[in-house]
Amino acid sequence: MKRFLASTVAASALALALMLGMASARAEDAVDPNAKQGGAITITYKDDVATLDPAIGYDWQNWSMIKSLFDGLMDYEPGTTNLKPDLAESYEISPDGKTFTFKLRHGVKFHNGREMTADDVKYSLDRVTNPKTQSPGAGFFGSIKGYDEVAAGKAESLSGVTVVDPYTVKFDLTRPDATFLHVMAINFSHVVPKEEVEKYGADFGKHPVGTGAFKLAEWTLGQRIVFERNPDYWHKGLPHLDKITFEIGQEPIVALLRLQKGEIDIPGDGIPPAKFQEVMADPEQKARVVVGGQLHTGYVTMNTTMAPFDNVKVRQAVNMAINKDRIVQLINNRAVPANQPLPPSMPGYDKAFKGYAYDVAKAKALLAEAGHPDGFETQLFTMNTDPNPRIAQAIQQDLAAVGIKASIQSLAQANVIAAGGDKAGAPMIWSGGMAWIADFPDPSNFYGPILGCAGAVPGGWNWSWYCNKDLDAKAAEADSVVDPAKGAERDKMWSAIYDKIMEDAPWAPVFNEQRFTMKSPRMGGADNLYVDPVHIPINYDNVYVNDVQ
Repeated sequence: MKRFLASTVAASALALALMLGMASARAEDAVDPNAKQGGAITITYKDDVATLDPAIGYDWQNWSMIKSLFDGLMDYEPGTTNLKPDLAESYEISPDGKTFTFKLRHGVKFHNGREMTADDVKYSLDRVTNPKTQSPGAGFFGSIKGYDEVAAGKAESLSGVTVVDPYTVKFDLTRPDATFLHVMAINFSHVVPKEEVEKYGADFGKHPVGTGAFKLAEWTLGQRIVFERNPDYWHKGLPHLDKITFEIGQEPIVALLRLQKGEIDIPGDGIPPAKFQEVMADPEQKARVVVGGQLHTGYVTMNTTMAPFDNVKVRQAVNMAINKDRIVQLINNRAVPANQPLPPSMPGYDKAFKGYAYDVAKAKALLAEAGHPDGFETQLFTMNTDPNPRIAQAIQQDLAAVGIKASIQSLAQANVIAAGGDKAGAPMIWSGGMAWIADFPDPSNFYGPILGCAGAVPGGWNWSWYCNKDLDAKAAEADSVVDPAKGAERDKMWSAIYDKIMEDAPWAPVFNEQRFTMKSPRMGGADNLYVDPVHIPINYDNVYVNDVQ
């Protein structure tokens, strides 16, 4: 149920979310006092948006839009991975970590003018978990009591969600779940009004009504989407902008030219790969480039059930054979070398861990110890869109230098995914184009689906087929630490888990992608504008322009 980056590294402006504001524990404190009220911006995208229904939308493009139209119980402090209450005014967690009680804000209104209550929260979660909705995010709510019955079609409502009073909602879980507050911040848990969903049915995604900072003013398919300021938004002082226009059908190169002419403000698809070096070489354009990390890791998987990758020394040798710096240069330095599964901006990332250094001689020695002094032959699968074949060729050359002869299988994404989900399908896979991007900033999101035993199943995403029962138990123990005050302790538990994974070396982490985008000269906050580190696109509430045209 996790989200993958289904495009190339070159399109690294994904999940565009330009924000201004000061990090704060309370939403009311996050407004930039120097922000200028009013104005409008224009953002371009090549492709149209499939839906603006928070229960359905699940790609980098519509998530940022959905975040502007809807709110959830929780959100993140601008520019951080720190959780904060949003529609919830406060919350309490029971000592056993299995009951979460949220107090809602009073006076929050939907775009249709009706006040939001706890009944709307329950309805929204019953709806997203109902199989009839066909939500790709239903599985995120698996720890709530009654989920299995709803998922099986045996119940219409989650027994673990209780409306205590109009402004209080209680969640009873089947187990302690340290990720639950993060789940309450993702788009799938955003609150919708029952009457509007029933009015539009399957077309609700084209007629979205939420509590968000903006409301839909126009949607002309294939041409534009227009958001206008919600004058009744509960968060006083936001949004700053009066209007956002998303122009659809704009090729990225055309969008860049229009940006340079001052006709648009943000090219939503980022800087085109063919123009990247040109932009970075121009001081005036480079000054308007915004760079940010993202919760992404690109990696090579090795099938630990398939000889010779069932030998840990072979897997460690592969880690030492790959020249990550050269690969990063190959993609115009739009990433940083990786040394562990977690990206640097993820809680639990072990800053002291050095990983495997690039060392051809030591790699050869390890192969000899493993019984392969002359190397061996294997296959390296890769997605067939640029730059992935070029990256695979670089990896192929590095492996050849230590005696490993890897033939490249360059295939369509679906075929690579099918091979990875087959235990006998692929010895090695370069994950580019399908690399993992976290759904929320928690270390557990990088484990279960892609490194845990639960993912090592036919059709699963654990393409290394790595299964360590002891680590599964440690992961469950870490996720039972629900108290936010013990977050640092829990992060250390996860760091130890990933350190052990790297010792077993089912992966060769290659790089952590960075995001690059640009802003027009008239946009404010030249020193404070940034791409948010959480790969959960945040709305445009805090964006403003200096010199409104």
